[in-house]
Amino acid sequence: MSLKVNLSFNGGMELLFNNLKQKTVEIPASMNNSNPTTMKDLIRWIRDNLLQERPELFVSGETVRPGILVLINDADWELEGELNYEVKEADDIVFISTLHGG
Repeated sequence: MSLKVNLSFNGGMELLFNNLKQKTVEIPASMNNSNPTTMKDLIRWIRDNLLQERPELFVSGETVRPGILVLINDADWELEGELNYEVKEADDIVFISTLHGG
């Protein structure tokens, strides 16, 4: 079983993904011992399958690095449980870099 999820990369994040700004991806509905796929699993999947360069600018340990705003269906992921949020069919997940050079 799989889930289709809409991903967006903005604020410079798209540069890490070969200028990819939006993509609908199909991911396993369960990535870890038949438990539902969580944001932690999705971030690992994105790192392993979509990220083209400089992983240190996207991930820090098992989460996104500080300075990246994550929205799940237009809500801050902090309100949704962050890494523990269970990804659902047709979720819109947006990664926005808030760090800019000067």
